[in-house]
Order: sequence, then structure tokens, then C-alpha cells
Amino acid sequence: MRFASASLTITAAFGVLLALSGCMKDIDARGNLPLADAMSKLAPGEQTRQDVQNLLGTPSTTAVFDTETWYYISSQTTQYAFYPVEELERTVFAINFDERGILKEIRKLNENDGREIQIASRETVTKGREYSLIEQLIGNLGRFNAGKEKKGPQ
Repeated sequence: MRFASASLTITAAFGVLLALSGCMKDIDARGNLPLADAMSKLAPGEQTRQDVQNLLGTPSTTAVFDTETWYYISSQTTQYAFYPVEELERTVFAINFDERGILKEIRKLNENDGREIQIASRETVTKGREYSLIEQLIGNLGRFNAGKEKKGPQ
């Protein structure tokens, strides 16, 4: 009887721990955060794009209108159960090159340097008709060319 009671207690404790572990916060690291050691080796005026890429790896992105700026972007986010994702930290290194491809400037940006932008809600209207699943299935009946021979490359 004592063994059954202890077994039941252990099983219940294990069940509670298992249920609570599903509610733990997930911390997720994303992006390409260069190591501090690699960043300390950068010397403006002395290194080329290839040197920077060899030290830091491929950039996360480049500037849209200016290919002389590379961005290394990383962030840490967390999410608790079904709640929205919350950003804990964001780091962006903006690395500028001159027109000859020589390292010009290194800037470290964080979430406070960003700007909120308004996304356009307009949609491009396309011509045509949207078919339901049944209309698509029935519309394809008879469109098979079983009687025609396939012509191979000549």
C-alpha cells in the first residue's frame, strides 16, 4: 500500500513538472552576430570588402539604394506559451565602404535606432475569376491528352 502511494505521488509530481515545462519561455537567437574578437580586428581604411567578409562572414543584407553598406543583424526574442513574441535585444552592425571597396566606418545600432514604418494596405487587383475547389476539380476533367503522342527532343 505504501509503495502504491509513493508511486502515485512520484507520477503526479512528474506530471506537474511535465505540464509546467510546456509553459517555459523560449529564447530564440536569430541572425548573424559577429564575434567581438572578429569585430576588434576590423580597421577602417585598411581592409577591403573581401577582408571583412572573411572575418565576419556574409552580411545579413546590404543597403537597398547603396551597395556600399553591409548590415549584420541579430536579435533575441522570447515567447511564453501562446503570448506574442517579444524582442529582448536587437543588434545591427552597419559597415560602410568607400567607392573603392575599402572599409570606411563601423556603426553599432540597437532597437532604439530603428524607426516604425507604416505598411501600405493597398492590394493589386488581378483580373480573372477565383474558382472553388469543386469547380477546379470538375474543370480539369477531360483536359488530359491521352491520345496524343509525346514528341521527344529531335
